[in-house]
Order: sequence, then structure tokens, then C-alpha cells
Amino acid sequence: MTGWLTRHPAALSEEERAALKDVLTRCPELDAAAGHVRDFGEMLTGRLGARLPAWIDAVDAGRLPGLTNFARHLLRDFDAVTAGLTLDWSSGGTEGAVNRIKKIKRQLYGRAGFDLLRKMILLQ
Repeated sequence: MTGWLTRHPAALSEEERAALKDVLTRCPELDAAAGHVRDFGEMLTGRLGARLPAWIDAVDAGRLPGLTNFARHLLRDFDAVTAGLTLDWSSGGTEGAVNRIKKIKRQLYGRAGFDLLRKMILLQ
């Protein structure tokens, strides 16, 4: 179910679409949750951060426990979330470099000193 709800509708097979439609007609709460998830997905892919306040209000009005808690947690750092949904900037390159260094460090743990670690990082 989660996969059906979180994937783009075009990525679903005909059988999956039919099964999802059947489940959503049987459970109105899940149908409402699916709508909110789709709307949030559109905000993510379309860089539509300006819609976030209206989305949070709609989720809060729907009183769906999991989504309501998620929406309320977004309010804790609202400016950063809005910027993440709006701006084209990404820290993905930096995060990738940090993860690569951590991987190398784990591989060499207990076997080498700083000099070998430095060489391994600079060579890769």
C-alpha cells in the first residue's frame, strides 16, 4: 500500500492502479491521506513551497494522526522546509563526499593510521 501511495501514479501498473482504487473506495480515511500525499509529492517535484501553509492547514483539518503529526513537525522549522521545497540549491554533493569519507574510514578502522586514510581519500 505504501508503495502505491508514494509512487507517481504513472509508475503504477494497471493492476496496481485498480487495486489501489479498490482499496481507496473502501476506506475514506485512506483516500483522504492519499490525496494529501499526492499533493505533497507535487510540492516536492514542482518546487511549490508557497503551497505548504495551505497543505498543512488541510492536513490538520483532516485529523489523520500520522499526517497531522508530520505536518506539525514541519512547522518546527517552517522556513527551512519552505526553502527546501522552493529553492534549487542542494547539499547533495557535500553529503555524498562526507558519506564517502565515512565509508573509507569504516573500511580502514583499526588497520591504518591517519596517513593511509588521507591517501585513500585523496586517491578516490
